[in-house]
Amino acid sequence: MPHHEIDYCCDEGVTCPVSPEEIVRDVSLVLDQEGVERPCLMSVSVVSDERMASLNERWRGCPQATDVISLECERPCDPDLAPGEPCELGDVVIAPDYIARQARRYGTTWADEFRLLLVHGTLHLLGYDHLEEDEARAMEAREDELVRLVVADERVAPVRLTRHREG
Repeated sequence: MPHHEIDYCCDEGVTCPVSPEEIVRDVSLVLDQEGVERPCLMSVSVVSDERMASLNERWRGCPQATDVISLECERPCDPDLAPGEPCELGDVVIAPDYIARQARRYGTTWADEFRLLLVHGTLHLLGYDHLEEDEARAMEAREDELVRLVVADERVAPVRLTRHREG
């Protein structure tokens, strides 16, 4: 398995429902399960709702907080990368306070909803999307498979409808 470098940072005053070690483990699991053979560099930033709203406005034109944003840089299969050269995959930015409220709405635990959205954000960096119905079904199915492999508080119900398609 390739060695992936996952940087973690958490805004001051923000509480994350899972440990940095679990974040690295879960992201690595997704990359490995997706068959990523090139070493990847990526970051996971845990931010406040206010910071997320600012980033969401900047990158997506939506001036409110959301649960997760993925900012893609390169893809592991990019032909411009030299053999063995690490891929700068990108950044997953995630808002745990927003996710805590969302978890109550979906009847899951805060940590399990966070895990699902960490998987979701990582899949976006690998090219998955949910804009078209067929893409959404493929992404949801893959999320379901991967979420079953991560450590969870409870058995996470099938995604059925990617949370991002509701709004």
